[in-house]
Amino acid sequence: MSTITFGKTLSLQQFEQAIATVGNRVTIIGEGEPGIGKSAILSTLAKRLPNYESAYIDCTLLDLGDFALPYTEVIEGTGFESLKVTKFAPNARFKFQSGKPVIVMLDEIGKAMKSVKNVLLTLMLEHRIGDIKLPEGSIVFGTTNLASDGVGDMLEAHARNRVCFVKIRKPQAGFGADGSIEQDSWGAWALENDIAPEVIAGVRQFPQFLASYTDPAQKENPYIFNPLRAGSAAFVTPRSLEKASHIAKQRHVLGNEMTVAMLSGTIGESAARDLESFFTVVDKLATWDVIIRDPEKTKLPEDTIAKCIQIFSAISQVDKASFDSWMVYLQRFPMEWQALFARSIVKSSAKSGIAVSNKAFVKWATTNQWLF
Repeated sequence: MSTITFGKTLSLQQFEQAIATVGNRVTIIGEGEPGIGKSAILSTLAKRLPNYESAYIDCTLLDLGDFALPYTEVIEGTGFESLKVTKFAPNARFKFQSGKPVIVMLDEIGKAMKSVKNVLLTLMLEHRIGDIKLPEGSIVFGTTNLASDGVGDMLEAHARNRVCFVKIRKPQAGFGADGSIEQDSWGAWALENDIAPEVIAGVRQFPQFLASYTDPAQKENPYIFNPLRAGSAAFVTPRSLEKASHIAKQRHVLGNEMTVAMLSGTIGESAARDLESFFTVVDKLATWDVIIRDPEKTKLPEDTIAKCIQIFSAISQVDKASFDSWMVYLQRFPMEWQALFARSIVKSSAKSGIAVSNKAFVKWATTNQWLF
């Protein structure tokens, strides 16, 4: 079980849990570094709460006219003939009309215009815009960057007093030396989301890819965002690593020159050059078809990086039909690599069911249960 560091920071999973638990009564604003996955919380909440409607609001694009438009209505029986009053119809983007409780995400609220923030105060505190309230049980939450990021995020004291502010820590790589993967980490997320094996292996080899600039020891880290370092255009974040994965998967089409150029513009030149060395290793590995066809004789990878990539590649490719053959090949690896595969695949919701129903894997796990 993960541990909450009270008064300090929450993980992304803890942020989600907090919103799902008290978000219908308390508007929670999560502050965190750029690209760590704050905006993705809406989609995970939508899966968690399928009976809710979702409304994504990019606060940087809002103007006052985007909240509601005026219309007139005739009021009868007031003593005046055809008395007209002005009312306001809320914008459909807030999903007031859904008839279901709504999860409203106010993304980048710290960058909104001051007048927009003022209008949002009633939405955050009372769940209403003008006279129209969100359906009962609706949730409102927001995200913003840290003030120290230097990207213009700010909320005034009177606004902060209406909500609960929490700091979200940057996900760490999460790979243990014993083959374990922390549950609440980028590594666990990557295995769940089909990230390219060489990118996963790269983060395992260089965990400093996901270090935080708020750690004084990372002052000279060339991979990460640092507001005090001028000219840091592209840098490594969980968000940019996902984009790098899409590029890496098309490397055979793009070619090495285009791939490295695109990666440099996505995760920075230092990280791109480090990943380039992993591509060279991948090109020398036995193909999946060869491994499955002859698992007893196919050559094992020789160096650490090659073994790491082969294991993560297997996690993404293995299926019910190939599992037996893969287990034969796997058990020729040193035990630490067998452990990495086993501990990783049981954390994958897509592959764990295949693993635990495979007789060879169950036999291996029973024999080596001390590893779990």
